Amino acid sequence: MALTLRKKQLDSIVRMLHLNQQQGSPDGVGGGVGDGEEEEAYKILVMDSPCVALLAPVLRVGELRRHGVTLHLNIDKARQQVPDAPAVYLVRPTAANVDRVAADAAAGLYASFHLNFSTCVPRPLLERLASATAASRSAHRVARVADQYLDFVCLEEGLFSLAQPRAYVALNDPAAAESDITTLIDAIALGLFCVVATLGAVPVIRCARGGPAEMVAAALDARLRDHLIAKPNLFTEAASTAVASFQRPLLCLFDRNFELSVGIQHDWSYRPLVHDVLGLKSNKLKLPEKYDLDDTDPFWVANSWLQFPKVAEEIEAQLAKYKQDVDEVNQRTGGGRDGVEFDGTDLIGNTRHLMNAVNSLPELTERKKMIDKHTNIATALLGHIKGRSLDGYCECENSMLMDGTLDRTKLINLLRGNGTKEDKLRLSVTYLLSFETPVPSDLEQVEAALRESEVDMSAFQYVKRIKSLNSQFAAASNTASKVNIVDWAEKLYGHSISAMTGVRNLLSDGKQLAVTRAVEALMEGKPNPEVDNYLLFDPRAPKSGTAGQFRGPFREAIVFMIGGGNYIEYRSLTELAQRSQTTKQVIYGATEILNGVEFIQQLSELGQKAGLGGVSSSLPPQ
Repeated sequence: MALTLRKKQLDSIVRMLHLNQQQGSPDGVGGGVGDGEEEEAYKILVMDSPCVALLAPVLRVGELRRHGVTLHLNIDKARQQVPDAPAVYLVRPTAANVDRVAADAAAGLYASFHLNFSTCVPRPLLERLASATAASRSAHRVARVADQYLDFVCLEEGLFSLAQPRAYVALNDPAAAESDITTLIDAIALGLFCVVATLGAVPVIRCARGGPAEMVAAALDARLRDHLIAKPNLFTEAASTAVASFQRPLLCLFDRNFELSVGIQHDWSYRPLVHDVLGLKSNKLKLPEKYDLDDTDPFWVANSWLQFPKVAEEIEAQLAKYKQDVDEVNQRTGGGRDGVEFDGTDLIGNTRHLMNAVNSLPELTERKKMIDKHTNIATALLGHIKGRSLDGYCECENSMLMDGTLDRTKLINLLRGNGTKEDKLRLSVTYLLSFETPVPSDLEQVEAALRESEVDMSAFQYVKRIKSLNSQFAAASNTASKVNIVDWAEKLYGHSISAMTGVRNLLSDGKQLAVTRAVEALMEGKPNPEVDNYLLFDPRAPKSGTAGQFRGPFREAIVFMIGGGNYIEYRSLTELAQRSQTTKQVIYGATEILNGVEFIQQLSELGQKAGLGGVSSSLPPQ
């Protein structure tokens, strides 16, 4: 069973757009619709903002029109009456949305209402909708109410996000109320339920003990068990085709504290650079020109994981090939021979050459657009790289993280030289995480350089304090003082101690990321000291029984990062699947996809909440 998450989400959306009728061409990209008079009817699509975000990466405006959608509107904005058209609603199940739907039905805005909630709608909200429509005598306009379980953003076939911002801050905030954390954990579990429901597969769940990962695993396990009691259910059909345990996917849950450094480091690859430096969001980039960067762009697909200098070379090569092909067309048609771009105006010669030239014009035009797009992106990146010395940051961080070596002079020069304050803060935190015991004199120089550059040190001091706590906890793990350490930490950090006690890979070591090593070991299912103590939840197994027989091996895995993921981890996990001798597939997801600036800002916020750091403050020398 292949984990085709994006395709299955798209299938569900297309079926919804056709009023929940099965389609002859379910992929939705070929424009195929089934026969029948109903398929020709135009319709209105009404969404809230979160559902607009989940729809955008999988269906463009032109593709919506192929499925009969003539208007797509936001539920929160004023809309005109279109009384002869049916309306398809895709919204989150909230009281505000239910009230707005009821008001629309009472006003008779549309001929019929096909309500689709992005996840399961609670019974109180259904009763609220029923009461409101009954009171306004508009219940007859509501043709259908459906739970779609689509509440996640699928950026590409192997990457998804739950679009839950600032989850890392919420889970590590010492002032967070227990009820707030429980609500967030339940929301994450519900989002993951939507993912596995869309896949139609009940996973075997593995996670480290303690912290948010275990809390989400337990909540998801309970939700799946409750759902599986009903027959039939969302997984009934999948169960008949995946009888053996090894055909089920593995769901690996991790907390962002499992490996902090990868969330803040600079990277030299094209895709992470575009995300980090230029602000790629939901596959869209604004420079100020707006560009789509997704699987419809062959250059992006082929080259986005290459290091930036290689990408620049590839752009030059593509441009040279384009000019060569233009010259060949011009020569065949008797046009110019000086490399002048083909504009379609100088077409002479015999009919065969003329027709070939005409047929090649659209393809050449598209290639030129693609080359121009990536030339503009690369030029913008180059300006930031030169102005901020990003190549120096990448080199220095890689030396510390991968090789465990420190060029003190280069480190201090970067902290005092070019680069934004966030660049310098990320470099200094990477330095903290790269060495178990930094040399006191080096640490003092780093802090002094940060103060000279007027960098807010909240994130630096927060990570420094966490690292100290983690070291003390590890040292006390086999002594009677362990309880005292935990008690002290809970007073200092509140709920965040549940996350900190599960940290085993705060320091990155080796070229393979800690997350990738753990996932590889979990998929192999063999004894491995790194993961032997991981918890296992199997929603299909009896609670009283043992789940040891479901430990693997696994061919498919869903890896989910609680607190924010990034393109560096996504690349590492993709490479794991590609280099495996046996066919493996890995899907990567997170509460949100963060770049280094966004994550260091969350660390700074936590430092400020803990009363640490500031521009001018520093801890006494150690």
